[in-house]
Amino acid sequence: MKIENIQVLRGPNLWSVNRKKLIQMRLNLEEMEQRPTNTIDGFYERMKDLIPSLHSHRCSPGVPGGFFERVIAGTWMGHVIEHIALEIQTLAGMNTGFGRTRETKTPGVYNVVFAYLEEKVGVFAAESAVRIAEALIAGEEYDLEADIQQMREIRENTRLGPSTGSIVEEAIARDIPWIRLNNQSLVQLGYGKNQVRFRATMTEKTSCIAVDIASNKDETKRLLQEQAIPVAKGMTISSVEQVVEAVSKIGFPLVFKPLDGNHGRGISINIRDLTDAIAAYEFAARISRKVIVERFITGYDFRVLVIDNKMVAAALRDPAHVKGDGELTIQQLIDKENSDPRRGYGHENVLTLIDVDRDTLDLLEKKGYTLDTIPAEGEKVFVKSTANLSTGGTSVDVTDHVHPQNIFICERISKIIGLDICGIDIMAENLTEPLTENGGVVLEVNAAPGFRMHIAPSEGLPRNVAGHVIDMLYPPGKSARIPIIAITGTNGKTTTTRLIAHIVKNNGHRVGFTTSDGIYIQNNMMLKGDTTGPVSSEFILKDPTVDFAVLETARGGILRSGLGFGFCDIGVITNIQEDHLGISDIHTLDDLARVKSVVINSIKKDGWAVLNADNKYCVEIGKKADCNVAYFSRTENNPVVIAHCKKGGIACVCENGFITIQKGDWKIRVQRTILIPLTFGGTVAFMIDNVMAATLATFLHGFKPEDIKMSLETFIPSAAQTPGRMNIFEFKDFRFMIDFAHNPDGFNGIKQFLSYIDSPLKIGIIAGTGDRRDDDIRELGKIAAEMFDYIILRQEKHLRGRTAENILELLIEGIKSVDHNKSFEVVPKEVDAIKHAMSLAKPGTFITALSDVISNAIETVQNYQEQERNGLFNV
Repeated sequence: MKIENIQVLRGPNLWSVNRKKLIQMRLNLEEMEQRPTNTIDGFYERMKDLIPSLHSHRCSPGVPGGFFERVIAGTWMGHVIEHIALEIQTLAGMNTGFGRTRETKTPGVYNVVFAYLEEKVGVFAAESAVRIAEALIAGEEYDLEADIQQMREIRENTRLGPSTGSIVEEAIARDIPWIRLNNQSLVQLGYGKNQVRFRATMTEKTSCIAVDIASNKDETKRLLQEQAIPVAKGMTISSVEQVVEAVSKIGFPLVFKPLDGNHGRGISINIRDLTDAIAAYEFAARISRKVIVERFITGYDFRVLVIDNKMVAAALRDPAHVKGDGELTIQQLIDKENSDPRRGYGHENVLTLIDVDRDTLDLLEKKGYTLDTIPAEGEKVFVKSTANLSTGGTSVDVTDHVHPQNIFICERISKIIGLDICGIDIMAENLTEPLTENGGVVLEVNAAPGFRMHIAPSEGLPRNVAGHVIDMLYPPGKSARIPIIAITGTNGKTTTTRLIAHIVKNNGHRVGFTTSDGIYIQNNMMLKGDTTGPVSSEFILKDPTVDFAVLETARGGILRSGLGFGFCDIGVITNIQEDHLGISDIHTLDDLARVKSVVINSIKKDGWAVLNADNKYCVEIGKKADCNVAYFSRTENNPVVIAHCKKGGIACVCENGFITIQKGDWKIRVQRTILIPLTFGGTVAFMIDNVMAATLATFLHGFKPEDIKMSLETFIPSAAQTPGRMNIFEFKDFRFMIDFAHNPDGFNGIKQFLSYIDSPLKIGIIAGTGDRRDDDIRELGKIAAEMFDYIILRQEKHLRGRTAENILELLIEGIKSVDHNKSFEVVPKEVDAIKHAMSLAKPGTFITALSDVISNAIETVQNYQEQERNGLFNV
C-alpha cells in the first residue's frame, strides 16, 4: 500500500461542516485492492490480539463488535486503516470517533478520512495505521505501545496547555471563534476589531507593570506588607556570606527560593541547620542571582485564584508523595501510585505521573533515604519539593470553605498588585479562619497562574474558572465576531467580491477582502497573489482594524484545508460551470457543486445563501440549504424566482432594464443596468450577474438600496478596481482589453461582449492551462476561432504537468475544428505577443488578451500607453 498524500483539514470541509478537524489520506491499496480482510489468513485474529479495544467500534452494524463483524465478513484495507487510526488516538488519550472511507474515481485509490484532536498526532496516526495494517497482513510483530507513547509525546509538545485549553474550550462553548497565533499558547479570541488575545492565563488586560511586580518576589512582599497583608518574615540575599546574617535575623526553620523563579524551581523548604542553609542558597542561586530567605511557616499550601478582582476558586495543594506500608520500597510505592488510572502522561488525566528526577533524589538524600528505602507503615514521604500538579502533586477544592475575610484579603491583593488574573499562594493551617487569627501568611502572588488544579482537582468540585475569564474579556453586549460574506463559484468570484467590498466600504465599514490577485484592507493591497484560501481568510480575520470581511473562497482551499472560518453570515455562489474538472477527485459538475456547497453549509441558520437561479446546480444547493435562501436571475420570469417569491422569498432580477430587488409581490428598482459602469452599458450578461449577486448580498445584510445604488454607479471596471476583469485601454488607433477568462464559460462571456464591438479587426491573444482536460483546452480554441479574426497563441506558464507544445497543439485543434483557414500564429512569451498584436493593429482594431498573469499584462500595456502619451510609442 502507498500513501499518496495526507491533508490536514482545519475548517468546514467536503466531509463535514461541524467536524472541522479531519485528516484526509489518499491511500493507494495497490495489490490489496484485490484482497479484502476475509481472504487474509489470520488477519482478524492478529488484529483482535493487537488491538482488542477495536471491539468497541460499532461500525455499520451499529453494535459493539460491529467493526469486527465487517472484518470477518470481508472489508477493504482502507476501511480497516480508518478504524485503526481512530483507535490508536483513543489509546493515546485522544478520543475522536468520526471517520469515512470512500473510493475515488481511480480504482484502488481511497480517501481515508478520520478526526483528530492534535494535528501532528493525526498525521502520525495516519502513517502508523498503515504500518500496523501492513504488519497484520504480513503476520509480523508490531510495537503498538511505542507508537501510542510517541503520540502522547507529540500531543504534549504541540497541544495547548490545560489552562489555555480550558479558556479556548469555554470560548467554543459560547460560539466565540479562536485562532492559535503561534505554536505555544498565544491565542486570539474573536475576529477583526472584536478580537482579544491571551497567552496562557495572561490577557491583553494584564498589566505589564503588575506582571513585573509579581515576578519580583521581594517587591511583591514589600507592597503587601505596606498594605497590612500578612506575609512571612524574610529578607533577600545575594551571597553565601549573607546566609549567616539571614539565619540570625529570621531563625530556623527557613525557606530558600529564587527571587525570579517560577514553577517551584530552586526552592528548598524546612531548612534547619547552617550546612543545609548554605546548600539551599547555592541551589536557589542557580536560578536567580538574588535569593529570598523566609521563615518556614508550618501548615498547608493553598492557592487562591482571583479573576477580575473576584475570588473564583481555592485549592489545597499537596506535593507528590507516597505513604509507606512497611513492605514496599519508595520506588515501588511510586510505581504503585503511578498505576492509579487518574494519573497520566503530561496533562491527559486529572493527575500527572510522578517522575523521579534530581529534585526527588535530593529530597530523599536530605532524609537519608534512597529509592530502595522501605518507609514505615503510614509514613508520608514527599518526592517533590513543590505542590505543582505538573510534577505529580494533588489538589483538593476548598472554594466553598474560604472565610469572607480571607476572600476580602485575596481580592484586595489582586488590586494592590494590579493583576486581572492572579494566583495567591498562602501557607496556613486552614482558610476557614481569618489569616490574621490562625497565623497564616501570603507566600507569593503569581501572574499567569495555572488553572488545572481548579478545573480538575483530585478531590472536590471542579470550578469553571475559564468562564470567569471569558466573562471578563467578553462582558454582556460585546460581540466576538465581525460580519463575513463569503463568495464562491466558477466565474465572477473576484469581481463580485470586489463590488461587495466597495459597497461595504462606502457604507462606513473598514473592510478586509481576499481575491485571486491579493489581500486588501480598505483597498490597500497587503499581499499579492492568489489569496483565496483559508490562510488568506485568517489574515483578514486576524487584522484588529477590520470590522467587515468579504472573502473570495475558491475550491482549491476548500479541498486542501477546508474553510478559514467556522461560519459566515452570507454565502454567495455566482455559478457552477465546467472548470478544473478531473483534478483532486472532482470529475463532474455534481462533484464541483458538492465542493462549492461547503460555503453554503457554513452559513449561520439565520444567515443567507445568495444563489444563481439560472444555474441548476445552484438551485439544487438552495433546496438543501439549512439557512435563508435568496436567488438572482437575468430574468424576472425565471420559474425558480417566481415560485420563490410567491412564498414571500427575496430575489434580485434584471427587469425592464433595471437591477431590481423583489420580495413577494413588491419590487425595489435599484438602478438601470446601462447606468452601472460594470455592465458596459448593459451589454455584458455575466457582469450583470455579478452586480445582482453583490446587490442582493449587501441588501440582505441591511444596506439601503439608495446606498447600494451609489456604490454601483461609482464602481468603475478598470485596472485599479477590477484588475484583469475586462480592463480596456484606449490607444490612438486601437483598443486593448485584458481579461482573466481562462475557461469555456469565461471565453463565452467575452465572446458575447465582443459581439457588441464594432471593429474591422478583432485580435485575440490566448493560452491554455495544463491541468485542464484535453476537451476543455480544445474548447478554448473553438471559442477563440468564433470570436477573433486573428489569433496569437502563447504558452509560457501554467504548464502543470504538460508541455507547452501539447497545450498549443490542443488549442490549434480546437481552432481548426471551427475554421480550418483561421489565421493564427504562435508567439510563446506574453510580452512579445502583446507587442506583436499592437504591431498588427490598424485603425479601429480591438485587441483582447485573455491572460493568466494579469499584473504582467496590465503593466506591459500601461507602459505602452505611457509611451504613446510621450510620443515614444513604437511597436
